[in-house]
Amino acid sequence: MNIIVPMAGRGSRLRPHTLTVPKPLIPVAGKPIVERLVEDIVARSGEPVEEIAFVIGDFGPEAEAQLLAVAERLGAQGRICYQREPLGTAHAILCGRECLKGPVVVAFADTLFRADFTIDPSADGVLFVQRIEDPSAFGVVVTDEGGAIVDYVEKPKEWVGDLAMIGIYAFKDGERLERELQRLIDEDVRHGGEYQLPDALRNMTNAGLRFLPGEVSEWMDCGNKAVTVETNRRVLDLTDSHVDPTAVTTDSVILPPVFIGAGARIERSVIGPHVSIGAGTVVADSRIDNALIQDHSTLENARLSGAMIGSHAHVDGGVRDVSLGDYSTIQG
Repeated sequence: MNIIVPMAGRGSRLRPHTLTVPKPLIPVAGKPIVERLVEDIVARSGEPVEEIAFVIGDFGPEAEAQLLAVAERLGAQGRICYQREPLGTAHAILCGRECLKGPVVVAFADTLFRADFTIDPSADGVLFVQRIEDPSAFGVVVTDEGGAIVDYVEKPKEWVGDLAMIGIYAFKDGERLERELQRLIDEDVRHGGEYQLPDALRNMTNAGLRFLPGEVSEWMDCGNKAVTVETNRRVLDLTDSHVDPTAVTTDSVILPPVFIGAGARIERSVIGPHVSIGAGTVVADSRIDNALIQDHSTLENARLSGAMIGSHAHVDGGVRDVSLGDYSTIQG
């Protein structure tokens, strides 16, 4: 099995954090979003993963090396593929065409989830969905009485169902998917100026391929600051607390679940629950809960809840809820 991870988007909803770090490489509970994503796919796929293609923009050599190392740790061959222009989801997947062979999982790096990747032998693929109370902002699948998908509706204005596609797809035949994606390009089939995956899915469904919806047991979004902090909370709930052996705590209280990275220092503070603190960060005389704080930052006299703090940042004072990017300073 191969995995394709389209991740070339700008991550504008998560600014200022994505001004210096591509969104999929932002750590949540001590590990980059994209690493958690592919780890979960590999762990739940039930078969070996041969190649992982990361479809990126201009992320730079350091980020590319980080992605290749992720694949290597998972026992797979990593590939760096480029989407030079924002031409849509179908185009993004096609940029990773070297991995469109045999069984393929396509996972857009916007969400974390828990799901079973075993494909029903009678199906040509599984499109993972989540039941949404108001699906009008999502692409929605329509199913027949037998549960098979028969149509795809983007941001429906009228009720057609509540099964929203969340950007995770498992296909039995990567070569067939490649042909359908290429046909969109060749025939210049666009919506909103872009080549969209649902158009290829609709063509395959109309040609007789059978796709089933796959519901996820957990769906954690990383689209903006608020939901990323919430995702950090959920990941900490689902994993064990981790306090690195080189972290130092002095006259402090740690309330799990937490993640505290290598070389962090906690002095005269109360940390937790649901707090991630990156490597080398120093926290003094503070009370922090439900927060995501990255590497080599300094927090003093702070009272934070629901905050997201980047790397090499400095917080001094009683700010309660803040989104502060890398190399920034705020005083309360």
